[in-house]
Order: sequence, then C-alpha cells, then structure tokens
Amino acid sequence: MTLLVFLLMVSSGDAAALMAGESATIAEIEELRTRLGFDRPWYEQYARYMKRVVQGDLGRSVRQQREVTAIVLERFPATLQLSGLALLVSIVVALPVGIVSAVKRNSIFDRIAMGAAVLAQAIPVFWLGIVLILIFSVGLGVTPVGGRTNARAFILPVVTLSTIYVARNARLIRSSLLEVMTLDFVRTARAKGLPESRVLMAHAFRNSLIPVMTVVGLQFGGLLSGAVVTELVFAWPGVGRLLVQAVVGRDTPLVLGATIMIATFIVLVNLVTDMLYGMVDPRVRRVG
Repeated sequence: MTLLVFLLMVSSGDAAALMAGESATIAEIEELRTRLGFDRPWYEQYARYMKRVVQGDLGRSVRQQREVTAIVLERFPATLQLSGLALLVSIVVALPVGIVSAVKRNSIFDRIAMGAAVLAQAIPVFWLGIVLILIFSVGLGVTPVGGRTNARAFILPVVTLSTIYVARNARLIRSSLLEVMTLDFVRTARAKGLPESRVLMAHAFRNSLIPVMTVVGLQFGGLLSGAVVTELVFAWPGVGRLLVQAVVGRDTPLVLGATIMIATFIVLVNLVTDMLYGMVDPRVRRVG
C-alpha cells in the first residue's frame, strides 16, 4: 500500500519545483531537489523512507517543515470524534430498525424501513452533505455551515457520514436475525415455552451479533476513508482533509505518514474486534 501511494506521488509531478515556487531559479530547484533526496531513483527513495518508518520516523512535512507524526496526531482527534460518533449513531439507529423489521417481517414498517435503507445506500455522501447544509445551515440557520466550533457543528457531518452505515447495518441486522431465528436452538427455546421476548433477545439476537460485529469492525475503516469527503464538505479539521491538502501540495512525506497511521489504526481496531468475538460467543474461545 505504501509503495503504491509512494509511486503515485513520485509520478504526479516535480515536487521540488512546486515547493520552490514560480520565482525560483533552476539552480535553486536543483539544490532543493538534491537536499530532499528527490534526485535519487524512486526505489532508493522508497527504501530510505521505509528504513526510517521502521525506526519510528515518518519524516518531516516539506510544506510545514514539522514532524509528520505531530501534524497527523493534531488532526486525529477530530477524525476519531467524527468517525466514532457516526459509528455509534449507525449502531444505535440500526439496531431497533433491524430488530423490528426482522420480527415484523413483510409488514408495512419492514417494507418502508428496508426501502429507505436501499435509497440511503444509493445517495452520494458529498451530495447529501451539500443538501443538508443548504437546508439546515443556509436555509434554517440552526447549524454552522462548517468547522468544528461547537456541539451543533457535529450534527450535519455525523448525519452525513452515518446515513449509509445506518442503512447497511439495519439490513445486515435484519438478515442475520432472520437467519438465526430459523435455527434449531431457537425452535427448541420456543418449544420450552419461553417468552418470545426472551427467545429473541437472549437466544436469537446474541447469536446474530457475530456477523454484525465483523462488518461493524470493518466499517470503521470505511468511516475513516469516508470521512475524507465529509471533512472536505464541512471544512472539518481532520486527517482526511489534511490528506487531501497534502496530495494537492505534493507533500509526499505527509501523504505517506498519514496513510501509514490510518492503516495502523484500522489494523488495531480489527484486532480489538476479533478479541470481542469471544465475549459474544463462547464457542470462539473454545476453538481458539
């Protein structure tokens, strides 16, 4: 992944000439290119960079002249807040919708909810964000147009980012619960005369959580990448917006550093998700 990003950045133009500015002479550009190591073959540049990464050094931003790690860590809290709240909203809203749709399969509620979910998945994130800004910020004036100024500033970005995941999770919870409710142990619980609510929550729902947890864990990576568009639309000061600015500015160390840190965080989230499986399903612990 880092090699692909590196090659894209190297082939995208002369970063030294861009950083030096239009008024720089050829000699000044060559001096800058030599000082930054851009005159070396791409594979040598990449090898030197990865050697520093292994040592914990992500380099310095060629634009800001600061450590990449410090720059990304400044922006990471904003992205984590946005992605975390969007994930929380997607779960809190999708759970009751998915459960009720499964219990009342083919009812009016089920058809409306699943129809709305299909529609929500087809809406582009940037289009939804712009529409929400026009209605609630420009038209009604109840939320800020952009930025991370106060609690109300979270509303539209979180709604924009979470909408597609509410739809996906609601459909996933419904299908997973419907599948589990046809299994033998659920029929056995009903045959014993247990209340339907207990059969649903204590037996069916808990066993349907494994595929849901798998997808939700993977979705956090999607939320981080999806936050790029949301952060641009709402001028959110997060890593996604920083990454786009770095790409436009040909700031290769910052692009690579941000990519590595995001990828590392996603791996850690997936690891935690795997560890949580055993808490939901004891069979996972026994197999392990």
